[in-house]
Amino acid sequence: MADSNVGAASDAYGSGGGGRRSGRAVTVAAAGVLAMATLAVGCGPQDPGADALRQPSARAATEPPAPSPSPTDDGKGATGAATTGPATTPPASPSAPPSPAGPVTAPPPTPSSPAPRPSTAPPPPQILLRTGSEGAQVRELQARLRQIGHFGRTPTGYYGTVTAEAVRSFQVKRGTEATGSTDAVTWRKLLAMTRTPTADELDPPTERPVAKPDERCLTGRVLCISKKSRTLAWMIDGRVVSAMDVRFGSEYTPTREGEFPVFWKSRDHVSTLYDTPMPYALFFSGGQAVHYSADFAANGYGGASHGCVNVRDKAKVAALFDQVKNGDKVVIYW
Repeated sequence: MADSNVGAASDAYGSGGGGRRSGRAVTVAAAGVLAMATLAVGCGPQDPGADALRQPSARAATEPPAPSPSPTDDGKGATGAATTGPATTPPASPSAPPSPAGPVTAPPPTPSSPAPRPSTAPPPPQILLRTGSEGAQVRELQARLRQIGHFGRTPTGYYGTVTAEAVRSFQVKRGTEATGSTDAVTWRKLLAMTRTPTADELDPPTERPVAKPDERCLTGRVLCISKKSRTLAWMIDGRVVSAMDVRFGSEYTPTREGEFPVFWKSRDHVSTLYDTPMPYALFFSGGQAVHYSADFAANGYGGASHGCVNVRDKAKVAALFDQVKNGDKVVIYW
């Protein structure tokens, strides 16, 4: 583009005026045209060969580069005018530099956090038995506590408030946490201080001696129940097959006395009047029955029934339920 401008300018300057100019004038004119061409092209290298090597394409040489926009939010230049010209590729983000040539190497591993130190706190005690537990181990617990004076009743196999209080008393005396629940530490201490209970200690006939039977109890199959001794003796032809502790109704709901037949058996009975469980119920007079009582097992004689004959030994009353038949006698006396 610079060469064609120079030629056009020479022709125009040389043909004007219709006459020949002096050589000096031609030289001056040519120098002026060259200066104008230089201004039109810009400040490039003087060596035409170097210029050919360094210049971009013809389009790029004729179009001046667009001014770099200032970093304003609305894309305007520093003076406030909108920017024009070809779009330019934004510079690469400094957070994502171009990958260097050659194999990619993984960054050095980040040092891991030190492993947490194991806790030095002692583990929580393992609870073996607690309020609501039932079974042979509860019966053994009660028998062992009774050996050393912490449980003053016949073992029932039910872990109620009385048993929990006995365990708590033992724990206080031995200097352990008084929770009322039997944990592994409490059990080991109790084993070390007691002996293996005998069969009579685990399953004594009753807490109290069985009363002399009423004459009506000496023949046939009879539930012979004494209010005086608070015992029930299951008798067949005058022989005591099994015996168990019982409790009766209060003065407001007394247990009836006399001779009655068993007229209904209900293994998983629930009272429709009081909405309370009456397992292994043997009904003998209206709504009154011989049955197991969890409250009696837990609280002993501190309470009373609503007129029924409560048994606190679940295993014994369950065996009794299986043996008694409808029509067997129930004799309740003083």
